[in-house]
Amino acid sequence: MLTKLKQKVQQLLSSEAKAAHQIGLTPNMVTATGFVLALLSAVAYALTPLDLTLRLLLAVVLLLASGFCDTLDGVLARTYQQATAFGGFLDSLLDRYADAAAYTGLIIGELCNPLVGLVALAGSTRARAEAAGIKMESIGIAERPERIVILATATIAAIYWLPALNIGIIVLAVLSNFTVLQRGLHVYKSLKKRNKSEN
Repeated sequence: MLTKLKQKVQQLLSSEAKAAHQIGLTPNMVTATGFVLALLSAVAYALTPLDLTLRLLLAVVLLLASGFCDTLDGVLARTYQQATAFGGFLDSLLDRYADAAAYTGLIIGELCNPLVGLVALAGSTRARAEAAGIKMESIGIAERPERIVILATATIAAIYWLPALNIGIIVLAVLSNFTVLQRGLHVYKSLKKRNKSEN
């Protein structure tokens, strides 16, 4: 859904990509940086001894910075012809762990219903259809950019009304699992079409 908007945003990040390239950053370095920021965001969600407003602000800033890196790595890879199969795999793999960390942090920090958090986590996985040569980008209503926006919005709202975060996780749980169904159907249709063309 937001992947198409993400493509437009990527065009606007050419100067940032140029700066990153000039200081020697590679796409994989940016991916790793985004992952570390996502982990720190999860830690901020989980740190119950901290003031609630402080940890929510810290968590959302780190989450958005992670999302920025998640976009910048792709721009850098395409602009400077550094896209590799391993880089794509690493990006996808670390995205899954970043999602898992965020939901775990929310559960540990008692900021959402644990069961709802686990359901949201289950829906954040990405089918391994790309290994079979089926393109999955832009398939589904709640890809990672959408999940980051929803979680960030819910976190900001929770500064003023804490239940907003749990509502946001419920929305994520529903949309993420609906996305899994959409992708499953897409894979089924793609493989069926491929089998017909091969026969």
